[in-house]
Amino acid sequence: MKLRNELPVDHHLATVYRYGAAFCGLVLLVFAGLGFADALSSFDTSGDTIAGMTTNVALSVISTVVGLALLVGAAVGGNFASTLNMVVGGLFVLSGLAHIFILDTSANVLDFGMTNVIFSFVMGLLIATFGMYGRVSSKLSHDNPYWRRRHAEQVVRARAAMIQAAEPHALPRKQARPLPSDGGEGPDDVRRAIG
Repeated sequence: MKLRNELPVDHHLATVYRYGAAFCGLVLLVFAGLGFADALSSFDTSGDTIAGMTTNVALSVISTVVGLALLVGAAVGGNFASTLNMVVGGLFVLSGLAHIFILDTSANVLDFGMTNVIFSFVMGLLIATFGMYGRVSSKLSHDNPYWRRRHAEQVVRARAAMIQAAEPHALPRKQARPLPSDGGEGPDDVRRAIG
């Protein structure tokens, strides 16, 4: 499927994409704000915990950038917000997977702990779910624009059937009998020929 803007502006799925991006963006901004308030050094790996997760300024900056990107996606809406949610959600899950392997090593410059890894998985799945809602399913409704795109032949057949059903059926015309050819007939013969 091509990533084109096929979603109508007023479609109800756009609301889900917007609210999902806005909610997750605000959560990340709150986390980042609390991390900045703690004011650790940029790559300190022995920082304090905020909401049960370890943090430092570098993680707060990344959280701010991603949170603002999600808010921009919420403002733009439509397929852009959906695609952004799926990409950011996937990156969160990959980040969680990568940080599992570097916990308690010097490569852990973002000061991830196991709670951060779990948060990364949960937030990534949540953001990706908001992005995939109504796009990825085996049972999309037939008014869904993504279903219509994938099943264009069925849409054309259904539309043709609806048009055919809506057209009034023409009543069969009464066949007019030919008028007499020789001019010797009277008015009664003409009336019989007409109707």
